[in-house]
Amino acid sequence: MSALNEVGFLGFDVFGTVVDWRTSVARESAPYLQQLGVQIDPLAFADEWRSLYQPSMQRVRSGERAFVTLDILNRENLEALMARHGVEAGRLDPADIAAWSTAWQKLDPWPDSVEGLTRLKRRFAIGPISNGHIAGMMNLARYGGLPWDVITGAELARAYKPQPEVYFRSAEAVGLPPNRVAMVAAHNSDLVAARACGFRTVFVRRPVEHGAGQTIDLQPEQDWDVVAESLTELAALLNC
Repeated sequence: MSALNEVGFLGFDVFGTVVDWRTSVARESAPYLQQLGVQIDPLAFADEWRSLYQPSMQRVRSGERAFVTLDILNRENLEALMARHGVEAGRLDPADIAAWSTAWQKLDPWPDSVEGLTRLKRRFAIGPISNGHIAGMMNLARYGGLPWDVITGAELARAYKPQPEVYFRSAEAVGLPPNRVAMVAAHNSDLVAARACGFRTVFVRRPVEHGAGQTIDLQPEQDWDVVAESLTELAALLNC
């Protein structure tokens, strides 16, 4: 694929592109919801938890609060959800809340992810350019067998995508100019921001990231450098 001939590093969005956050968070949440007597479908709860993700990061992007890592935001968002569903403070031991909040570090890879990443690694250095924190990305990689060479992204830059410093600092960390880095994502908005920083762009379709009724990111919205249906197809397109 000539567009990526000069690329030395593939940086991956992780939540949704590499791993299936929705069904995994639902699975991890179900026992706690049952214990608390919260009458909600675990998948709907996962959706609610995810819905707080961008607003909580936006407070950091806007300068309203100092940078904190995603594990802190995930726990705060979980506590907000518990209050929304009428769970009184103290119903769960703090250790249980901490354990529940690590659901985001126990996400199953999509069926093609590990094979695709392993094949891509033969030709490219690979790693996350994610809003996840470094420890969380490490734990997630060990949980799912993700063969990263390095972890870059938000904590390194002390900023959250789509802020440009996340992309620039990640490229700097792997020793490459932006035009020799490709962003791989299932989210058009991520690729828009990466392209604006000079990155190459790869769109991987994940049509059920948000469930069967998904309405966003079903198609590439710009002329991305590469479009693939899976990470294994991407590996084949890149002769890996």
